[in-house]
Amino acid sequence: MERARTTDGYRTLIALAAPIAGIQLAQVALTSVDLAMLGLIGVSAVAGGGLAILLYNQIRTMCVGMVTGVGNLVATAAGAGERRAGTGETDDQARQEIRTLLRSALLVATLTAAAGAAVLCGLAAALPLLGQKPEIVSLARAMMFALAGGLFPMIWLNVLRQFAVGLRRPGSLLAVTLVSIAVNAVLNLVFIHGWLGMPALGVAGVGLSTTVVQFFTLTVFAMAVRRDAQLRPMVSLAAWRADPQVVRQIVRHGTPICFTYGSEAAITSIATVLMGLFGPVMLAASNVANQLAYIVYQVNIGLSQGSSILVSRAVAHEEEYRARAIARHAFTLSWTLMAVVSLAYLAIPQVLLSVFLSGGTDAAVLATASSLLLFAIAQQYSKGTQNILVGLLRGLGDTKSGLRSTLVGYWLVGVPAMVLCAYGFGWGGWGVWAGLCTGFAATAVLLGRRFRQRTA
Repeated sequence: MERARTTDGYRTLIALAAPIAGIQLAQVALTSVDLAMLGLIGVSAVAGGGLAILLYNQIRTMCVGMVTGVGNLVATAAGAGERRAGTGETDDQARQEIRTLLRSALLVATLTAAAGAAVLCGLAAALPLLGQKPEIVSLARAMMFALAGGLFPMIWLNVLRQFAVGLRRPGSLLAVTLVSIAVNAVLNLVFIHGWLGMPALGVAGVGLSTTVVQFFTLTVFAMAVRRDAQLRPMVSLAAWRADPQVVRQIVRHGTPICFTYGSEAAITSIATVLMGLFGPVMLAASNVANQLAYIVYQVNIGLSQGSSILVSRAVAHEEEYRARAIARHAFTLSWTLMAVVSLAYLAIPQVLLSVFLSGGTDAAVLATASSLLLFAIAQQYSKGTQNILVGLLRGLGDTKSGLRSTLVGYWLVGVPAMVLCAYGFGWGGWGVWAGLCTGFAATAVLLGRRFRQRTA
């Protein structure tokens, strides 16, 4: 019986986490294809465009954080409705609460995307102040302007995703992901080279194609939600009918998550800026190694959000004791995957990197990126673990511990460690990555201690 319950626990978590990871991978696939296309242009394009992608991911991550808690709020409302009804189905009161949550979340998403786009454009204008070379600034700036508009469909998509996940109906975007990758690749070539009568936009065309595909992915997922018989009665896209009180609730819940995610992305962005100070080769190599690690990281995001939703529902059913079992399942799945990926990094690094680096790429970039993959192994374990812990705590209603832990782990440990290892010890770019891994590990330790205290 215990084995059956354990198996069901893994199956439930995988069924919820896999579609979430799939949507995350759909987003990352766009920037991964972009980076591969930039490799066809040259090392400067990889350096400048990669910098733009990382800064875009910084803003994108914070925007997503503002609405990530919507899934927990929906799950809690649904679980409470099930407990009241006693039938395993939500009651009318819960359905009305969920419709209000969706409308209000879409308004929050729109305002957040507008703020994010303004910040991204501001960062593009401020790039010369960060010490980057003029050529890199020019390329990165053009791409960041093109990416800014894509924040709107991206965050609307995440609201719909959290709505569906909170109701344990995440759906599948595998087919959409594959189509999006293909469409993005074709549009990249069209906009880069000016095919089909389009102007040749170069690096800026790569960002524009990603924005266009974001709208495509949103449309397809919205249609899938509308077709779901269980979700359709609770779908309400009338953001102008948002409840001010619920909007404030979402903002209060989402703000710590936003800054927690932003803190995580910010330390990576700072590391990228520091890498740029060691030259285009080191920056290009770091961008490629980071993108590989970022792809794998999306699975941990799926496990984090999936386990978070399961904990929220357990709390709503007054079964908070299940949190530790859910955590055990999530970590087992995560660490197993990380072990497989680590072996691939060690065994076939050049094969993996060749996806982003063309045959004409400087051999120094390939060699440097191969060595950085060793640091990526440590980063994936520590970063993945801390992200799952943030999700588990969010499921328990604790969104502030993640922010407090990241402030200490990243800014009091990680950033000083990057500077010390890079300049004090003279390790250069490799020192930046060593300090980055140290910051993630410190944060994971702090979050692990908090989770044990919370579930004792």
